[in-house]
This record gives sequence, C-alpha cells and structure tokens, in this order.
Amino acid sequence: MDNLSVVLLIFSLMLILSIFSSKISSKIGLPLILLFMVIGMLWGSDGPGGIYFDDPYLAQYISTVALIFILFSGGLDTEYKAIRPVLKEGILLSTIGVAITALITGLFASIIFKLPLKAGLLIGSIVSSTDAAAVFSVLRSKKISLKGNLKPLLELESGSNDPMAILLTMAFTMINTGGNMTGWGFFLFFTQQILLGLICGFILGKLSLRVINRLTLDYEGLYLVLIIAFTILIYSVTSVLGGNGYLAIYLSGVIFGNSNFIHKRSVLKFYEGLGWLMQIVLFLTLGLLVFPSRMPPFAFNGILLSLVLIFFSRPIAVFATLLFSKLSTKEKTLISWVGLRGSVPIVLGIIPLVSNVNNADTIFNTVFFVVLTSFIIQGTTIPFMAKKLNLQNSFKQDRKQEMSFEPKNHTENTIFEMIVPEKSFAHGKEILNLGIPDKLLIILITRDKEYIVPYGRTIIQSGDIITALGEKKDIDFLQGLIESKILDS
Repeated sequence: MDNLSVVLLIFSLMLILSIFSSKISSKIGLPLILLFMVIGMLWGSDGPGGIYFDDPYLAQYISTVALIFILFSGGLDTEYKAIRPVLKEGILLSTIGVAITALITGLFASIIFKLPLKAGLLIGSIVSSTDAAAVFSVLRSKKISLKGNLKPLLELESGSNDPMAILLTMAFTMINTGGNMTGWGFFLFFTQQILLGLICGFILGKLSLRVINRLTLDYEGLYLVLIIAFTILIYSVTSVLGGNGYLAIYLSGVIFGNSNFIHKRSVLKFYEGLGWLMQIVLFLTLGLLVFPSRMPPFAFNGILLSLVLIFFSRPIAVFATLLFSKLSTKEKTLISWVGLRGSVPIVLGIIPLVSNVNNADTIFNTVFFVVLTSFIIQGTTIPFMAKKLNLQNSFKQDRKQEMSFEPKNHTENTIFEMIVPEKSFAHGKEILNLGIPDKLLIILITRDKEYIVPYGRTIIQSGDIITALGEKKDIDFLQGLIESKILDS
C-alpha cells in the first residue's frame, strides 16, 4: 500500500470518528469541537495512533485556510436584521471588550509565569476572543435558546471579535521578536489593519456579488467554485495590501448572507458543510500538534490563568464595556459566562512558535490549557447558567424547517433560480404578460429577503430571485427571455 493511500485512509477514519462523536457531544454536553481535538490527540504521537506531527508551519497554513472558510461561513449566517438592535453592544464587545480582556489576562499571565510584561500581553491577546461554534453547539445539543437579543449579540460578538484578537497577537508578536513599535506606530498599525480590512471586505464583497449575479454559467456547481475562489481572493488581496484579511472575509460573508444572489440556498448549504469540514480539519490538526507528555509542567499555571480569565478578566471586560447598555445585570452575567475559548486562540498560539518568540512552548501549552479549561467549566454549564438566570427559552419542536427540491431520475422537471438583472424587460411586468410556456411554473419570488408566492398578476422587479419549476428547455427559454430583453433594451 503506497503512502498516499495510508494517509487518505487515516484521514477518512479521523473524519468519520469526528462525525460520530457528535452523538457523544449531544449526550454529555461538551462542545463538539473539543471532541475533534481529542480525536486528533489520540491519533497523535502520544496516543494510540502514533502519528508524529511536530510541524507548526504546516499547522499554521492549514489553520489559516480553515479560518478563512470558517469566518466566511460565520458571516453568511449573520442576519443583519437580527443583529441590528445589538450592533453597538456587539462592536464594543468585539473591540474594546477584547482589548480589556487581553490587558487584564496579560498582566496576570506575566505574574503567574514570571514572564516579561510584553510576553504576558501576548498570551492575553491570544486568548482574548470567544468561539461562536463552541457556544452554540452546546446550546443546540441541550435544546436551549436565549431570551431577548442575547443570541444575536453573542453571535455577533463571537463572529466578529477574532480579527481584534488577531491584530493584538500580531502586534505583540512583533514586539516580542525585537520590533520597535511606539504608541504611535501601534495606533497606525491598528488603523491600517482595520480600515483596509473594512474597505477591502466591503468593496470586494460587493464586486464579487455583482459578478456572480451578472455571470451566466452553464453548470450550477461552477457558482460554488467561483464563490470559493472569491473567498480566497478577498482574504489574500486584503492581506497583501496590509489589511486584516480575517476582518475582510467576515464582512464579505455578512454582505453575501444578507444579499440576494443566484443559487443562494445551495451556497448556504454548501458552506454549512464546508464550515464543519474546516472545523474538523482545524481541530484534528491542532490535536495532532499537541504532545500531552509535554503538558504536565504547564498544567497548574495554565489552569490558574484560565480561572482568572473566566472569573475575573471576562466579567470585568463585559461589565465595563456594557456599562451604559440597557442590558440587565443577569444578561451581562450570562454574556460574561458565555465566553468559550476555541479554535482561534489555539491557532494564534502557533504564531509564537513559527515566529521564534522566546518562551513560545510555554505560550502554546498555556493556551491549550486555557481552552481546555474553558470547554470543561463553561462549556458544560452554559445551559445551567441560562436556566439559573432565567434567560432561557425551550426550542419549539414544531418549528418550520426549510425544504429543498430534489429532482428524481425519472422526471425531466427541474428547479432553477435566476435573478432579474437591472434594465431587464421583465422589470415592472406581470407574470402573465411574460409569455412563458404553460408547463413552466414560477413557484417563488425572493425579494429583499422576503418570500412572495406569485400568481399571474404578480409584478416582477429587478433584483428578484425567481424560483421556477419545469422542463429544462422551458427553464432555458425563461432565462433566455430575460437575458435577450437586456440586450434589446
């Protein structure tokens, strides 16, 4: 058996075990991504699998690619209407809140580990962001939802605070590797990263969306490939220009998720699966990189720092940041508790290793214990805290589920989505005046994220996404009709 076959065999088994572990997660209430990492450790050099993996550079490359798609997927799931009421609080938590958490935790880290302040602040920066996937995997497994605007607020904070943690980590890595960064230089670095990240994310996200809606491809699958290419392009262009690629990719995901574009349902489902795949690959890689035999010397201080973060740094940051918010004390308390650390801190913990920072091993192993302790203490008690604070709602079992059409082999009918472009002849016309074939049915119109059940007198507007059902030749006729009228107008 050749080496490639062995690698593929092991990788497939790890994926299958990771997916099966979701059943264990739902039973015991531990975040699913923690089990992914445990599986990686079991396959690692100190586990039964015996795979020796000690390459932080390769781990960083894998982690970067995984984070790109995880953040874009998170952006796709962020509904602007839901987060708009808590936009101010979410932005404050994901910026000032992260900075306060990093500062307090960094000060304690330098004392606990007897490290220079700059090294302590690097540790604080690495563990300053929270993990949305970890939080909501626990809530879903226990069928717990939160009252009011808590869920969208936590979703916004967790999805948008990674760029700030990454910025802080990059800055303090530069300082710890001998770079001379003044207060003014620090300000300029942050300003450049944030502004370019926002500008590139917005402009490239809008341009990508425009190209997708205007481009006519013969195969639906190519739209998915095109969006993957744009995802990578947005991150890489922003990074090359000196901006924060992670911020840009999250913002572009939000733009896509809150806009109409062709084959949107297919893209959302595809990215949901891709996001999970990237989470699994990321945590399996990080699990392989961990050497449990090297951990004991760091266990006590790592757990101590984690307790400081959970019971001191995070609550102070939340209450200070939300001092003038209308949220109640109970809501702020729950927000403080729902501060799970996840993939990003461990990924950021690799940066000191590849940057040859002094005490890099101490930093990485400490971060591992912080994440592990956060999973065990907070991850298992979030439902309890939500219930104790009377901030939970039980999920309704009769919720409407999204349904998709799956054509069978014996029928020639197919379902297709097409967007009505600007200046289309169809704009302003009633459906019955379009001259479409009798056997073709326009079954749904999506307009500004609202669903319209059409009838003959329904007026088509530019930007509408038309969902049609019929034979392929009739679908092609409708699409050609709309596009030919663009040329004639």
